Amino acid sequence: MDNKAEVREFLMSRRAKLTPEAAGLPGGANRRVPGLRRTEVAILAGVSVEYYAKLERGAIAGASASVLDAVSRALQLDDTERGHLLDLARAADGIPTSGRPRRRSTRAQTPRPSLEWALAAITDAVAFVRDTQQNLLATNALGRAFYSPVIGDGGRTPNLARFQFLDPVSRDFYPDWDLFAAMCVNIMRAEAGRDPHDKGLQDLVGELSTQSETFRTLWAAHDVRTHGSGTKRFHHPVVGELILAYEELAITAEPGQIMMVYSAEPGSASAERLRLLASWAAKSSATV
Repeated sequence: MDNKAEVREFLMSRRAKLTPEAAGLPGGANRRVPGLRRTEVAILAGVSVEYYAKLERGAIAGASASVLDAVSRALQLDDTERGHLLDLARAADGIPTSGRPRRRSTRAQTPRPSLEWALAAITDAVAFVRDTQQNLLATNALGRAFYSPVIGDGGRTPNLARFQFLDPVSRDFYPDWDLFAAMCVNIMRAEAGRDPHDKGLQDLVGELSTQSETFRTLWAAHDVRTHGSGTKRFHHPVVGELILAYEELAITAEPGQIMMVYSAEPGSASAERLRLLASWAAKSSATV
């Protein structure tokens, strides 16, 4: 990925989203840009117009942390967006982020046995490990049943992004499909900023851009986000609607890999349906 182009398009997209009124500046009827002008961002950041224009052209290498913080404040970036800008700056300076090595292989990494044991120990919730390329590397038993529409009959490593954008079944599995699609792309955008040398992620972005107009549109928006925690709604073909809380846990021994745990509120209908799904999975395994 072209770092200069990424910086340019990210800064321009953030500037276009911020109105003068939101920035505490007078609006006016004769504005030719949807958001702030470069001069206005420069004034808010306390830098020269020439220097901000240089940054927005993608020449971010060497920019100090204080300048990047000032630009972040001027553009009212949230924590994830600010982190993304800092990641792009580190990449321009040739500094690896989070100690993450450059990746040469496009093959999905195999989880350690001890990590698979940890997954197997989680019995009442969906637990799985994915990498930066949205590959579903490992799941617990309930996770395999839960993600059966994604895993299918086997073959190549299941990929959450390919399922989201290339498999029509995803629109049934994700009732809030548009929300899930945006989340997926925005997380991938943040990952791309952290490691622009991730060849597998580059290849995946190229594949999805070629085959999905929705993906192309969302990718071009340059929005970023982290997963963190929250609640999602699913429709499983076996047990129906599930409303699950999720927690994202970084696997520090494998930079870039994360464990996701989906659990249901105790005593809720979703908790009962998860138990039914676990029972169904156990019976299915017994008959194989």
